[in-house]
Amino acid sequence: MKIAFHTLGCKVNLYETEVMRELAVQAGFSVVPFDTEADIYVVNTCTVTNMADRKSRSYLRRPRKLNPDALIVACGCYAQVAGESLLSEGVSDIVVGADEKQDLLRILEDYFDKGIRRPVRDVSLRAPYAPMRLSEPETRTRADIKVQDGCNQFCSYCIIPYARGRIRSRECGDVLREITELSEKGVQEFVLTGIHLSSYGRDFPDAEGDEFLKLVRAVSGIPGVKRIRFGSLEPRIVTEGFARSLSDIPKICPHFHLSLQSGSAETLRRMNRHYGPDEYRKSCEILRKYFDEPALTTDVIVGFPGETEQEFEESRRFVEEIGFYELHVFKYSRRKGTVADRMPSQVPEELKTQRSDLLLQLSEKMSESYRMKKCGTEAEVLTEQPGTFQGKPAFFGYTREYIRTAILGDCGGNRIVSGTLRPSPEPGLMLLIPNGPSAS
Repeated sequence: MKIAFHTLGCKVNLYETEVMRELAVQAGFSVVPFDTEADIYVVNTCTVTNMADRKSRSYLRRPRKLNPDALIVACGCYAQVAGESLLSEGVSDIVVGADEKQDLLRILEDYFDKGIRRPVRDVSLRAPYAPMRLSEPETRTRADIKVQDGCNQFCSYCIIPYARGRIRSRECGDVLREITELSEKGVQEFVLTGIHLSSYGRDFPDAEGDEFLKLVRAVSGIPGVKRIRFGSLEPRIVTEGFARSLSDIPKICPHFHLSLQSGSAETLRRMNRHYGPDEYRKSCEILRKYFDEPALTTDVIVGFPGETEQEFEESRRFVEEIGFYELHVFKYSRRKGTVADRMPSQVPEELKTQRSDLLLQLSEKMSESYRMKKCGTEAEVLTEQPGTFQGKPAFFGYTREYIRTAILGDCGGNRIVSGTLRPSPEPGLMLLIPNGPSAS
């Protein structure tokens, strides 16, 4: 049978889809592109915003045009919170919860052999970490590695704790086995990711408080690992000791995504974010103390309920003051069942759009400023894809700071090339001038 997959949302979803795809291949399915005819279509959904919900529904409806008799499977976060409506409205034939993706083949077997449609598991119940492991990544350059699931933060705007459940961490030994196997197959860069990565290990019975650092140190000890990155981190995890310990590990890339959401203290309080602008600023200062011009990226929500013009301006000024490399801007999206959905003073959509546009313009300015600071400096680029640059053959990859870079010529893929960064006429891109024969 032919099976097709499509992923919406975060790096955790991307990882989980890769594992499901691999399991399908091992079971004898033929994996085909999502926009072609298949017998089964699996959409790994997202529900972080209303837009994500709409996209999830849209992708679930598309396969009917390609094959009206196909089986449509909705899995993941949106399937977890809206599974009953997806089934009753005929949008999907099967729903697979956020914590059940590793059981996809068994769920399909139950449906085909017994006609069973199981409801999604209640993620509010305490459960162990659901085991998933990747052995054949789609790319041989970089691999996302899921090490944690769930969230206990309950930010007032966020539906994810209800879609993913409480925090659950993956045993360190299992993580190391997966990364070791992948590194032996040529993967050089690993991104440790989770729903709330900063909570890694807090649910272990013998947790001592530094489980995440222990994991990072252990991963860095694997010979084939050349680079280590992280998914989103909470600013409160960044202490002097934490940053000092990371800086002692040469394989750590100086590229950190610290969730912000707002630069206004009052807005952060209503969001239930558990920190203020001063604490966030201190975290950035600590990272810049121990790393040379690290690339700091973040998320910002505009138009949160009650956000006044003054609060937005405080947030805009704070973002500009920090000087991020990249800014991911989201317009506040009402999520039924959250505290923020019931808050008064909901901000009109047109005002959210105006504020979003202002921050997106600022983001472009800050990104360009950061890249220009790197002009003339030495860098290492891990090559990923061949292509052309202004009509000439080139390879494209990323620096340790995650600056997209082009290298003219055929230097080969999945190689670390050293050289000097130069500006490029293409926006968002830099050039690397290699230091002679410098591939590793």
